[in-house]
Amino acid sequence: MAKSKIIINNDKIRVTNWFFKPGEETGEHIHEYDYLVIPMGDGILKIINEDGSVSMSELNKGLPYFRKKGTKHNVINNNKFEYSFIEVEIKYSV
Repeated sequence: MAKSKIIINNDKIRVTNWFFKPGEETGEHIHEYDYLVIPMGDGILKIINEDGSVSMSELNKGLPYFRKKGTKHNVINNNKFEYSFIEVEIKYSV
């Protein structure tokens, strides 16, 4: 199972650093908030969506992406090396 470390958690945001060994996964989960992911390196993550569909997400170091709350999936490190990213969850509406 992937490991996580919460860096910041207040009434506005939660920032978590996720660490994955090869093949490790988050487990299926639903995002309660809109969120931003910032990859800490180049790599590929395997995403298993709520409907069972599978996609490969190619990430580039420092190039963030954004997703809406309600996303339900499992994220798996598809690399032959350890991988990590920073997840920033936005707890309020702008």
